Amino acid sequence: MSATDAVIIDVKTQTRDRERDRKAVRIWLGFVVFVLFCLVIVGGATRLTDSGLSITEWKPIHGAIPPLTAAEWQEEFDLYKRIPQYQLLNSDMTVEQFKSIFWWEWAHRFLARSIGMVFALPLIFFWVTGRIEKRLRWPLVGVLALGGFQGFIGWWMVSSGLTKLTSVSQYRLATHLTIACLIFTACIWIARGLGRQDRDRAPTKGSKWAAGGIAFLVLFQIYLGALVAGLDAGLSYNTWPLMDGALVPNDLFIQNPWWINLFENPKTVQFVHRCGAYAVWAATFLHMILSITLSPGSSHARRATILFGLVTVQAAIGISTLLLQVPIDLALTHQAVALIVLGYAVAHWRGLVGTYAPEQAVTARA
Repeated sequence: MSATDAVIIDVKTQTRDRERDRKAVRIWLGFVVFVLFCLVIVGGATRLTDSGLSITEWKPIHGAIPPLTAAEWQEEFDLYKRIPQYQLLNSDMTVEQFKSIFWWEWAHRFLARSIGMVFALPLIFFWVTGRIEKRLRWPLVGVLALGGFQGFIGWWMVSSGLTKLTSVSQYRLATHLTIACLIFTACIWIARGLGRQDRDRAPTKGSKWAAGGIAFLVLFQIYLGALVAGLDAGLSYNTWPLMDGALVPNDLFIQNPWWINLFENPKTVQFVHRCGAYAVWAATFLHMILSITLSPGSSHARRATILFGLVTVQAAIGISTLLLQVPIDLALTHQAVALIVLGYAVAHWRGLVGTYAPEQAVTARA
């Protein structure tokens, strides 16, 4: 065997091993994304059932074990009795009724603890065994650190409802959900980058920026939706396309200073969320038309079409949720599809950024 043949065989072997490792990392990140998806949906159910304040202490380790005896349940219930939500809204609640809200919050915290293990342990394994490329190591550590910070943000959010409010602050709720979405999208971005990229030429040089802008719009729309949820703004003005009898209702900026209405006036917050939905729909529609026109039959045009379809379905679900005054099943579906739209938008954007060719020379494994 010649030296050239030996080099070719060595390169092929390294390429095969790298493909195997990348596939393993993608599967791991795919599972992380699934658990994150479940975590956000359970968090939504916790918010919709007003269960988020049922656990009044932050016990990251000890709190993983729920009450096991009648005395422990009574102790937990007595702690809940100290906060305004019980005193002002649920003063007639029994221990059995308390259990129904406790389990939602406990499940949410249990999933949050689990995601840390699901992410950290495989990361250590892949790192130690050399299955993670150097360029991905610190970005993945950054995602892990953001997850740890998210745990603190979760408690910061809950603490806002333990002294004066009967629910958590909409500001902190929106921050908590947005960070969860950032972790979700980071995992999708990294996993998508490890897969085979389409060789189709992007419709224009600006296509990747357009796709990135759409992903940002979707994330911002989710942030606005969290403000709506935090203020229970979806429980009023349940008509469409008119709101309070007009396309642009009155009294949107009745509070002073004017900008506070964007965060604390339920009417304004709902209206801005509606406008955000129109903006996302229009942006994905235009992106689809340009992709089909400039690059007919390409994978990019196909993905742009699917993205527009998902956004249209999400808009229909959102309108139905509003008209039916936020039934929990439809509201959770709305939140779930929002995550699907966000994930697909990010994956579509990643598909337009750079290419990956398996036949490229393989760098030495670190």
